Amino acid sequence: MPGFRLLEREARIGSGDEHWAFAAAEIMRWGIKTRAGFRVDSPIQPGADATILAFGLVREPVRIVYVVDAPDARGYAYGTLPGHPLRGEELFVVERRGDENWLRIRSFSRPAGAWWLLYPALRVIQALVVRRYLVALKRP
Repeated sequence: MPGFRLLEREARIGSGDEHWAFAAAEIMRWGIKTRAGFRVDSPIQPGADATILAFGLVREPVRIVYVVDAPDARGYAYGTLPGHPLRGEELFVVERRGDENWLRIRSFSRPAGAWWLLYPALRVIQALVVRRYLVALKRP
């Protein structure tokens, strides 16, 4: 999509059925976000609006676009709403590949409105946050 930046990352987050049960449940209660330091106020269901509170001060309104609920994959995608610093969508899915459990993140985004002025900083922040996501669902 012209003008949008694509980001795709994945990481092995664990192995075995016990870890799968943990990761699959945790992702569906915003665990990837809350374990990375965010707060969220809504259940994950298609069409639901939620407000993610980033760093205790930036409100990020989103809408759940779809939910992934398959035997070996669990997660969701959301689209940003007006008031979010970025325009775009973000996908978070945990996948069971044999005995290994993986986290896949994919997003496409660009700054919204006046946030263009902070675009270089937003890219750095996004990279740091994605690193936190990639370890968020490893077993504590």
